[in-house]
Amino acid sequence: MEDYLTSDCQNCFGLCCVALPYAKSADFALHKNGGEPCRNLSAEYRCGIHEQLRDKGFRGCVSYECFGAGQHVSQNIFRGMDWRNDQSKSGEMFAVFPIVQQLHEMLCYLSQAMELEETKPFWGELKEAYDQTVEMTNRAPEEIFKVDIPGHRSTVNKLLVRTSELVRRGFVPKNRNKRGLDYLGANLKRADLRGANLRGALLIAANLSHADLRKADLIGADLRDSNLSHADLTDCIFLTQSQVNAAKGNRATKLPSYVKKPDHWL
Repeated sequence: MEDYLTSDCQNCFGLCCVALPYAKSADFALHKNGGEPCRNLSAEYRCGIHEQLRDKGFRGCVSYECFGAGQHVSQNIFRGMDWRNDQSKSGEMFAVFPIVQQLHEMLCYLSQAMELEETKPFWGELKEAYDQTVEMTNRAPEEIFKVDIPGHRSTVNKLLVRTSELVRRGFVPKNRNKRGLDYLGANLKRADLRGANLRGALLIAANLSHADLRKADLIGADLRDSNLSHADLTDCIFLTQSQVNAAKGNRATKLPSYVKKPDHWL
């Protein structure tokens, strides 16, 4: 996966800490409106409690990933303009950021798909969708607002579903009648989930320790507080850093090369 599709906070003006709203909940210790700077954001655009986020009730911040949208909006679209120094442009910047974040997330998935051996038969279609998405992220703000995100996401999703079907081909479906909701808090310790279709599955607090998730499709799966200790996710597809950050694991957990083990894992 391309390096520019991972967050680079040193080249961002703390956009995720300002542009995005959040409500007081198990993931956030307080309420914040969109466009309102987080009270923990420093003058240098750094989080003042970065090492204590989980302990202070900001688990949502730990799991968040902008897929590189922050630095792209800050340095490319707005050419290094600091929103604190130009209030006339700040609202526009904050509105552009979540749109670009969605486009960068699609680029992340397309990038993964293009690297797979199974997608060679339609690599050209993936590359075309990738290039079109990149072009959208490089438009002027007023043109970015016109992007049909749902329509483009539908086009991209068809390619991702096709990718998933090819990658998982040959695996016998298990738990054929299970729905994603059934995995909430489920005990799946040592489960053979190779080639499983877990798209959008609710795996919150599920025990996946020692589970085999190779070739499983995890796009959109909710892994909050799931136990991935000793699990093998080596060549699962469409796993993101955000999902991994939200889960629990240890140094024995096997992850794809493009995902790093979070610091809070044991």
